[in-house]
Amino acid sequence: MAQPPSSAQHMLLGYARASAVAPALDEQVDTLVSHGVAQRRIYTDDTLAGVVAAQRPGFDALLDYARPGDLLIVVSMDRLGRSADEVLATVRTLTEHDVGIQALREGLSTHDDGGSTLVGVLASLAVANDEMSAVGRRARSPGDRHRTGHLGRPRALTDDQVELARRLRDNGDSVPTIAAVLGVSRATLYRTLAEKRSTR
Repeated sequence: MAQPPSSAQHMLLGYARASAVAPALDEQVDTLVSHGVAQRRIYTDDTLAGVVAAQRPGFDALLDYARPGDLLIVVSMDRLGRSADEVLATVRTLTEHDVGIQALREGLSTHDDGGSTLVGVLASLAVANDEMSAVGRRARSPGDRHRTGHLGRPRALTDDQVELARRLRDNGDSVPTIAAVLGVSRATLYRTLAEKRSTR
């Protein structure tokens, strides 16, 4: 696996985004500084201060400044977007710009041995999210019984999503947080993880 670029090749950047359920911006900034990010290279968006939800001027400024090989550090993956789709879109954008990602709470980094796996899983989630509604509609019909083995709701998560959820859970993330990142209900996540354990 590729190793992290040397300090001569990349710069540490930070991004913090306020929300009702996240640590305050100043707490996020303090955490990023404690992990080596210069305060002047930390970009912020405060949606609680009247910024239109769809706008992220802080992130736009970060993207404008970032250069290939830079490493973006965030307190957690959910700081990259307000929904699973937005997180995935942000990851794709950063990857296209060759900017690495490190999420402190999840213990995930695109520069770690599992980094390429992380990007692959997150990218696959985008496709899965697009397909889930259509699959759900088809699976509700009686004709799908022979494919699913039972009649009723289909699994709401793909194998890749379940694997990511298990990794995040093992790293100490709460079920509500993981469910929010994946865009499913807590009940769905609990049920799917339980089903996965029972089939092992």
